Amino acid sequence: MPELPEVEVTRLSFANNIAGAVVESVRVGKTLRWPLGVAPMHLVGQHVAAVRRRGKYLLLDLDQGLLLIHLGMSGSLSFFRQNSTPGPHDHFDLQTSSGLLRLNDPRRFGAVVYAPSEDSSQAQKLLGKLGLEPLSSEFAVDLFYAGLKRRSSTIKQVLLGGQVVVGVGNIYACETLFLAGIRPTRVASRITKQQAGRLHAAIRDVLTRAVQKGGSTLRDFSNAKGESGYFQLEAMVYGREGLACKVCDHPVRLLRQGQRSTYWCAHCQKA
Repeated sequence: MPELPEVEVTRLSFANNIAGAVVESVRVGKTLRWPLGVAPMHLVGQHVAAVRRRGKYLLLDLDQGLLLIHLGMSGSLSFFRQNSTPGPHDHFDLQTSSGLLRLNDPRRFGAVVYAPSEDSSQAQKLLGKLGLEPLSSEFAVDLFYAGLKRRSSTIKQVLLGGQVVVGVGNIYACETLFLAGIRPTRVASRITKQQAGRLHAAIRDVLTRAVQKGGSTLRDFSNAKGESGYFQLEAMVYGREGLACKVCDHPVRLLRQGQRSTYWCAHCQKA
């Protein structure tokens, strides 16, 4: 599933190309996770003011309202300067004066949803419960620590949940906990302020490096230009079960948490 770094990399790969463009036509294919919520013709003639991101949602600001795009489990966006014939898994096309933005989603868990404003019920249903943005100035250590103190689940599950901080998906949760030296099974409310500070710094570091590396391509992720990501090649623990830890040489362990694989080093992650 594309996580925050992959979504941000996707945004960066086409945002400047489409900003200021006029919507010329809209094609809606097979049903996605949620309906568009408006007649496609309502979008025609509107300008794309900007492309933003909130958590794992891309927000296309229009003259009137906005489009919220989620890539689901296997979705990807492509941007073409020239028109292109849609394939069987191409389920949404936004033809603009600058080019064609297309959502491809073989499993159809993604979505494109129209909302009259970011404060509307349609948008708040999707965005209203999202936690702090880890790469923004709002991600303060004190707020992060206060959020952890209210959670009784394990720290790994809290990171994945997205209500304290958004975008720390499975690979990035494993990597940040390793970097911070914290056991994935530790209860979040028992994290000390000092440990929260280390984890806060690790989240920023890992996600920033992941964006710089183009995200992680574990299966078929690519940005809107068709480029793959390479962060997974420098992972310290993720996907390395039984291999020697790059820091201490002890074997990397694997455990299951909430039906997700957790990779960690018992020697390095003692807190």
